[in-house]
Amino acid sequence: MEKTYFAHSSAFIDEGCSIGNGTKIWHFSHIMPNCTIGENCNIGQNVVISPEVVLGKNVKIQNNVSIYTGVTCEDDVFLGPSMVFTNVINPRSAVNRKSEYAKTRVGKGASIGANATIVCGHDIGEFAFIGAGAVVTKTVPAFALVVGNPSRQIGWMSEYGHRLDFADGVNATCPESGQTYKLENNTVKRIS
Repeated sequence: MEKTYFAHSSAFIDEGCSIGNGTKIWHFSHIMPNCTIGENCNIGQNVVISPEVVLGKNVKIQNNVSIYTGVTCEDDVFLGPSMVFTNVINPRSAVNRKSEYAKTRVGKGASIGANATIVCGHDIGEFAFIGAGAVVTKTVPAFALVVGNPSRQIGWMSEYGHRLDFADGVNATCPESGQTYKLENNTVKRIS
């Protein structure tokens, strides 16, 4: 069967992986057994994707990222340089907790900045924006902008990655796309 993705000669891909058309896997990356990687993903150098991780279409992973078992990234997710996921709440070298991996879902279009850490068991909502160096210790709502350690929400972001200004407390417009958003009950939804 013809390979429909690119993998650099220094990359290592274990058995049982499904890799979509047009995906690129760069230098010194390791794709471990039984991963599912969608079409048109870009996996930077020195990336580790642990067994059974699922990546949607068009996921962009920058250099030196670790994605551990239990993580699912939906379509169009961006993972910044050297960010990391965890998968055990209370790791100990001498205690095997492989049966206790906590799951983390990163929603469609979400961006996670450089050097951020996502503590396992906390989902990231669609189009959320995690600032560089943030440490996420709780679930992040869709469209939320979070920063700091521990992370805290400081605003809302559009699908195009612009901070939304809800000047009237209810409506905002993305300056790039012109899409409009509504804030109601501490939840943001795109309305056009």
